[in-house]
Amino acid sequence: MDPTSAPTDKLLSPARETPEDKGRQPEDGLALCLSGGGYRAMIFHVGVLWRLNEIGLLPDLKRISAVSGGSITAGVLAMNWSRLDWSPSRVAVNFDEAFVEPVRRMGRTAVDVRAVLTGILPFGDSVSDRVAAAYREHLFGDTSLQALPETPQFIFNSTNLESGVLLRFSKKYLGDYRVGRVMNPDIPLAVAVAASSAFPPVLSPCTLNLKGQAWVDDAGNDLTTPGFRDEIQVTDGGVYDNLGLETAWKRYASIIVSDAGGQLADDDDPDTDPLRQTARVLNLIDNQVRSLRKRQVVESFKSGQRSGVYIGIRSRVEKYPGAVLTADPARTDELAGLKTRLAPLSDAQQDRLINWGYVICDAGLRSHMPHSVKQPAKTALPYANQPLT
Repeated sequence: MDPTSAPTDKLLSPARETPEDKGRQPEDGLALCLSGGGYRAMIFHVGVLWRLNEIGLLPDLKRISAVSGGSITAGVLAMNWSRLDWSPSRVAVNFDEAFVEPVRRMGRTAVDVRAVLTGILPFGDSVSDRVAAAYREHLFGDTSLQALPETPQFIFNSTNLESGVLLRFSKKYLGDYRVGRVMNPDIPLAVAVAASSAFPPVLSPCTLNLKGQAWVDDAGNDLTTPGFRDEIQVTDGGVYDNLGLETAWKRYASIIVSDAGGQLADDDDPDTDPLRQTARVLNLIDNQVRSLRKRQVVESFKSGQRSGVYIGIRSRVEKYPGAVLTADPARTDELAGLKTRLAPLSDAQQDRLINWGYVICDAGLRSHMPHSVKQPAKTALPYANQPLT
């Protein structure tokens, strides 16, 4: 089936379409979706992007849609995109300096505990404000969404607690299909990433002060009063779309999904106190929604509605027929089991996470997008001193 003539997928209801997407068929082009998962996801996605860069596929990306931990990775790439030095073979030769190292430095930085402890003090900044301040200090400075590239288009997804739907940040607009759009928002990148990664219940909500902004009214907007526009309470984008899928899926015919999300652990004696019980319930909901979306994505690839590949931190190399690099499931399951935190990861953990993202990305591309990998098989990992076997 031609993916451009296939019916709009059943992942997303037409009522949830923004004016940009409404009624359109997916166009030719490649999009990348980066899931949430705290620092675990942030670093795993580096390995995926490393391999995409190495094969010259990065410049082909039309859109990068991210949530939560994936938004940190995407934010660093977006801010430094104009610094990338492209070779004739379309490989960024300074990829490590411009992208990998800043992300890795962030991965050594404690954010969540410090933000919670200082954010709960009276008369001080909120927890989410503290998270945004950490991103500003260690990564983004005063970079605005307006400083990001036109192509690829970077989208940072959050969940609007007031309207109950996705709220997206991009250079082009800040938007929610129920509330409306603010065109060309001059909002700090640190704030957009903090809104996308406001993990509930402790790092959420994030309050967006949008008083004085010029809103565009679109057909279908039903929440246009100042109460829904002046200040907006948002939470982690993964609450609504934990794969960062929605803003890419209906726009492009080819999709790469990088999923570093967690998995609900078995527990024969779950906690009953309100905070920890709530955390487990949220993890259960996230796990179920992620599983449903994953199955729908994979089935869409199989049926020909979309082309592309799903690669997950819990995937098995042996299930990819084109794989040439190997990884021991015991080693990779250990990495997948790292907690969803904004807490420091050791250099060895980061090395292995990057290696694992690299290996499973290579396996997925060789198996399901073989036309994209023209080089001979490789055996070297980004960090050879941390093998996965």
